[in-house]
Amino acid sequence: MTTMRSTFALIGAGPMGLAAAKVLDEQGVPYQGFELHSDVGGLWDIESARSTMYESAHLISSKRMTEFTDFPMREEVAEYPSHREMAQYFRDFADHFDIRRNYRFGAEVTKVEPLGGNGEGWRVSWRDGEGEHSEIYAGVLIANGTLSEPNMPDFPGQFDGEVIHSSGYRTPSQFHGKRVLVVGAGNSGCDIAVDAIHHSEGCDLSMRRGYYFVPKYVFGKPADTLGGAIKLPMWLKRKIDGALLKWFVGDPQKYGFPKPDYKLYESHPIVNSLVLFHAGHGDLKVRPDIARLDGKTVHFKDGTQAEYDMILAATGYKLHYPFIAPELLNWQGDAPHLYLNAMHPERDDLFVLGMLEASGLGWQGRHEQAEMVARYIRGLRDGADGAKRLQAKKTETFERATGGMAYLKLARMAYYVDKTTYRKAVTGWIKALGGKATA
Repeated sequence: MTTMRSTFALIGAGPMGLAAAKVLDEQGVPYQGFELHSDVGGLWDIESARSTMYESAHLISSKRMTEFTDFPMREEVAEYPSHREMAQYFRDFADHFDIRRNYRFGAEVTKVEPLGGNGEGWRVSWRDGEGEHSEIYAGVLIANGTLSEPNMPDFPGQFDGEVIHSSGYRTPSQFHGKRVLVVGAGNSGCDIAVDAIHHSEGCDLSMRRGYYFVPKYVFGKPADTLGGAIKLPMWLKRKIDGALLKWFVGDPQKYGFPKPDYKLYESHPIVNSLVLFHAGHGDLKVRPDIARLDGKTVHFKDGTQAEYDMILAATGYKLHYPFIAPELLNWQGDAPHLYLNAMHPERDDLFVLGMLEASGLGWQGRHEQAEMVARYIRGLRDGADGAKRLQAKKTETFERATGGMAYLKLARMAYYVDKTTYRKAVTGWIKALGGKATA
């Protein structure tokens, strides 16, 4: 075992890890990166053994609202890039900022454990093609993503067909000759249901609750690029945006979709018009939640039933940090309780990066989170006043930056933030730590 007492261990080379690597370099904070796959990109590289991508996957936000500000996507990239275009973008990002030099690829971190109290160092263990290894680092930055551990429901009864999670879906050929039930109508579930409509013997969509549907284009432009120049109170924004949705989307209940039991923006919207198109044309039947399974018969909670050969559970993912004891991350309920979803209340040598979701946050919002953390680490090292103020704040206050939104009490919403509130808080700290506020 060797020692790297001034160096931080950075776990993951997906987009969040890449952003962190870049700003750590900029702030002069030494780090050693670890990545299980053979290259950068995280889940966006479909060739990675743990990627959850499928061939038809595209961004649900437009490229200009998603890209890193200081590394724009190429003009020739589609307005809503495919997963392959995104994987190339992250490889180009790594090339441009020379990030690979500080990473160990093909290295799976198996355990991280503190040597003692705050600032006393961490032992990081990993395995690669050469065997088991261990080193001591000044601290740990966890950036292994939030969409890799399937949240698989336990359906009552016995199903005699095929049951898979959406993480195991890659190509529409998996649907050939099968009657398919997609369970879960999030963005992935709706995408996959549209694939199944064209390649299966028939497809139904089981939904527990209703969603708000947003078109990708409004007046010929990406919907997420419109508005935003004027900050509106949430009650007024809901009223205006709700009226626009009725105008451009219509009433999904006419196609059999349940009415949402929550207000607009209290859960993520579905950016998919095709699923509405197909439901309206009778290509897709919307079903309620599953009551029980019996052979190849699925019984639904409204008393109806139907026969299927495959159930695909598009039921999301769970936060998963298998290499560290949960109590070290201050887990409470469905997620760690960290200041601004990143900073431990008691330790200055342990951070979680990318544990946040918000409509319209984009990669720049995550870059800002990483910059706040990197500037904080440097500020503590240099004895900066801003770092001392942030240290006191994160110790005494738990702040998630929801902006007062009453998000649904679901595991996937446990780390959801309000974009405007979050970016204002983070860029405020960046400025206090000697940076330039960009929000």
